[in-house]
Amino acid sequence: MLFPLCFSVLSTPARAQANRKAEELYNKTEYKASLELLDKGSRDAAVENLIGRDYFMMGDFKKAVDFFRNAAAIDPSNSDYALWLGRAWGRRAETSNSLLAPGYASKARHWFEEAVQLNSRNEEALSDLFEYYLEAPGFLGGGLGKAQRVASQIASVDPSEGFWAGTRVAEHKREYGTVESRLSHAIELAPLQVGQVLNLARFMAKEGRVQESDDLFKRAEKMAPNTPQVWYARAETLIKQNRNLPEARELLQKYLQSQVTPNDPSKQDAERLLKRVNGA
Repeated sequence: MLFPLCFSVLSTPARAQANRKAEELYNKTEYKASLELLDKGSRDAAVENLIGRDYFMMGDFKKAVDFFRNAAAIDPSNSDYALWLGRAWGRRAETSNSLLAPGYASKARHWFEEAVQLNSRNEEALSDLFEYYLEAPGFLGGGLGKAQRVASQIASVDPSEGFWAGTRVAEHKREYGTVESRLSHAIELAPLQVGQVLNLARFMAKEGRVQESDDLFKRAEKMAPNTPQVWYARAETLIKQNRNLPEARELLQKYLQSQVTPNDPSKQDAERLLKRVNGA
């Protein structure tokens, strides 16, 4: 009877080291390698959450839901665990058939709301709940008024993110002059942030102002040479416009060969875009 106890005690440091290594691999987007180091029967909330994140990033949203649900059950007070469970239900809604999608979307909304309720200053939870309210139809709990209220919450936590949320609201109201003005002002406030330039470049493209969009993408490339974020944004925009597809293909191929982070678009998303280009 002593041997299992001794083994457990002796294995704890090794297990903790393996978990730290798994987190490092996750941050390097080496999700499969991360998953192989983790104990699937640990009943540790942090480990269950990391397993879920690995599956999520690998595109297995069903398994991700299972592990995020375990993490949330073990530690129901953790806002981040609720947030990730909402994200997984959201992706299941996006990738399922029309009969199942509404139910999954409602679960996503519930867990986003839960995450904000658990921590009203969780910026990522506020952002995801804002996007849900902004994009979802009313019968699924979405609504512009709800989105505006969350935008105010975001602004109280991070004024710059609140400014961006307000810009998104203006876009949904089709106040395009306001949108352009706000995006230009954001660049003035943060002239070294390439993301602000990309936001305006995407907007110009949607407005059909192709030359201005192209010029802004060139500006972004000069600001941040050889940056995967810029490559992906440019490729995605070209594909949506169905133009310069050889350039989009080249940019996506570079993106797939680059080192990205979990905060960047996934390489699975890049591969899906590349399939669209190759099928064009």
